[in-house]
Amino acid sequence: MSERRETGDPAAPANTTRTGGNRAGGNRAGAHDAVSGGRGAVSGRGRARRDEAVSRRGRARGDEAVSGGDRAVSGAPAYEGKPVADRLCDDDGRLRRQAALALAALAAVLLAVAGLTTPWTTPWTTLAAAPPDPSRDFSAAEIARSRAFDAATSLPGHLSLALTLLVAAVLIATPLGARAVERLRGPWWLRVVCGVVVVSAFTTLVRWPLGMWFETILRAYGLSTQDWASWTGDRLKNAAVETFLLCLALVVLVALARRVRRWWIPAAAGAFVLTVAASFVYPVVFEPMFNDFTPMREGPLRADLLAMAARDGVPVRDVLVADASRRTTALNAYVSGFGATRRIVVHDTLLRAPRQEVALVVAHELGHAERDDVLHGTIVAALGSALGAVLLFLVFEAVRRRAGVGSIADPRAVGAVIGLMSLGALLLGPVENVVSRQVEARADLHALELTRDPATFVAMQRRFAVANISDLSPDAVEYVLYASHPSGPERIATARAWARLNGVPVP
Repeated sequence: MSERRETGDPAAPANTTRTGGNRAGGNRAGAHDAVSGGRGAVSGRGRARRDEAVSRRGRARGDEAVSGGDRAVSGAPAYEGKPVADRLCDDDGRLRRQAALALAALAAVLLAVAGLTTPWTTPWTTLAAAPPDPSRDFSAAEIARSRAFDAATSLPGHLSLALTLLVAAVLIATPLGARAVERLRGPWWLRVVCGVVVVSAFTTLVRWPLGMWFETILRAYGLSTQDWASWTGDRLKNAAVETFLLCLALVVLVALARRVRRWWIPAAAGAFVLTVAASFVYPVVFEPMFNDFTPMREGPLRADLLAMAARDGVPVRDVLVADASRRTTALNAYVSGFGATRRIVVHDTLLRAPRQEVALVVAHELGHAERDDVLHGTIVAALGSALGAVLLFLVFEAVRRRAGVGSIADPRAVGAVIGLMSLGALLLGPVENVVSRQVEARADLHALELTRDPATFVAMQRRFAVANISDLSPDAVEYVLYASHPSGPERIATARAWARLNGVPVP
């Protein structure tokens, strides 16, 4: 329900999809030896020569198999009279053309699904007559506090973004990542796992001071209730979850690349399945690592919320309360999961608000549930992951030499792959924010239609903006990079415009 700029929140693991609250994964990006002289250098060159010879023999056998297959289909020797190098070029070109066609098809499906499930006409641009003025609803002191907090957090936020770009560039454009993994020993899959751990640990280490800086700002403004031990535990758990998911994805990717020439086909399918599975199990596997959840206590509030859900036609077995107060004073609520794991969660900090405001927050979340926003977001993310797997096949050839690896089947390639994944996540972040803002605005409209109480809606948005120190007038750059929700003044303006159009007293 609340908006949040990129803070590197350690309490929400990445690669997950949820709506209405602070989304994990929304704009995070994970970034990520030289062999000495003497006998080690000689040994390294010897291994390189042997590997090159084996690689040439393997490619030659692969060429013969491919050539034989072509003759069987066409009835004529497709590569007769051509040198091996030319055969390889022809075959690689054919594979790349096939991958490019698959990429175009996936992009078309992705655009179609996103276009059909996203409300592109937003309520605030349709209903609001003019840009909202924060001074109408917020005092000068509240506006000044919001600007001061924004100024204090902008520098570490931008530095974090720049650091992510820098680490990704180093992993993609230099052989440092490959050299870091080169000294690892063991079977290929163990080297992949250890390589991911090394790169992830390095990324976590270089980002740690910025995280501590941001935490001190949150404490100074009264938004954090954590001590350093709790904060450190959250960040380490988050890093462990991200590393585990990366290990799983890259072990499968390298295994496919070592065995299948068109590895991008099963890799795309695997990326789709992994994204859907992670979103499905997120509420019951990952969320309990960071919070304890209890059913809302029996009483008038719980009865009102379940009755409202029944009136809305949304099956809700219960509303869960997260013990967020041990971490923050911020207000929040969200929907996560889909199907059997879907649930509505409110922070215990929100229960201090008036009952009518809590009901309006839950009405917003019911809008997400009714429209299956989590499921649709998961499908879009899964299609994006599949598209990314195909795109990786197409672009890796252009970066592998700079990254110091022969192919993506080499365990040393994990650094370059992680760098490309980080860069892709950064580039997609603004697009994801556009879609998220549209979806959140539709859920706001659903809450107004369900409750027909714009006055309480305005009071609730004011409470959220003040308690969370939201940016009341974000500049264009920050809005594009970080805003997953409309601003508080935009949402208040929507409520007033809705009231005028529906003959309800304007708050």
